Amino acid sequence: MPDSSKKLYFVSDAHLGAGSDSAQRERDLCRLLTQMKEDAAMVVFLGDIFDFWFTYKYVVPRGFVRLLGKMAELADAGVQLHFFIGNHDMWMFDYLETEMGCVMHSDPEVIEFDGRRFLVGHGDGLGHLDRKYDFIRWIFRNRVNQILFSLLPEWMTFGVALGWSRNSRLGHIKKNPALFEYFGDDREGIVLYLKQRLQSERFDFCVFGHRHTPLVRTISVPAAAPSAASCSTCYVNTGDWLAHRNYAVYHQGDIQLCDFPL
Repeated sequence: MPDSSKKLYFVSDAHLGAGSDSAQRERDLCRLLTQMKEDAAMVVFLGDIFDFWFTYKYVVPRGFVRLLGKMAELADAGVQLHFFIGNHDMWMFDYLETEMGCVMHSDPEVIEFDGRRFLVGHGDGLGHLDRKYDFIRWIFRNRVNQILFSLLPEWMTFGVALGWSRNSRLGHIKKNPALFEYFGDDREGIVLYLKQRLQSERFDFCVFGHRHTPLVRTISVPAAAPSAASCSTCYVNTGDWLAHRNYAVYHQGDIQLCDFPL
């Protein structure tokens, strides 16, 4: 069991490798991890930390050495690391697990900490509001397609993927910032997913990324029977490190969304 004086941290959507300020975002994230090392029992990365990643058998993607080294430093200090793959770094496979004992997750899962239940995940594809994306996601996660992709030379796979990824993410943010505003409970895939899960399960906190929308919100579902009580949970979205510098921290029953100073 973790020391109750220690904290649980969450961070997501750094998209390292995208944009001209990627190196600075990496340095800022490493500064945050240095601070976390002092009082963290567990650090959970909620996906899209890298704008693109593919784990080859013998090749490690160029760059990100500061972050990888800092993650290994935390692991060596006894901090538990979890990584939920996102839609940009879904091809992480076992590299972080092999190198530093990081626990890898491909779908939302429950993490228990300090006697509380946290439903945690990246957040893409939840609620099934975009069937086109659901199909693309299935293609990318298909094991046969992953094997075929791995047969291409590295210069080709990374060149194409990074070019597409950068234009996609940065273009959306610059052209239509409203895409990253809160749409309302009935139009947010993560919220619809949470309400469905709450019909049969109970969570103290639900923490996700993906939406690039930092928020803390109470999500409730009506009682299943007239005599029963309604069920609610605290939903936290950790925002991003492109337009913001957000992270969440849980300590002794309380969870807060924080901004890392620039």
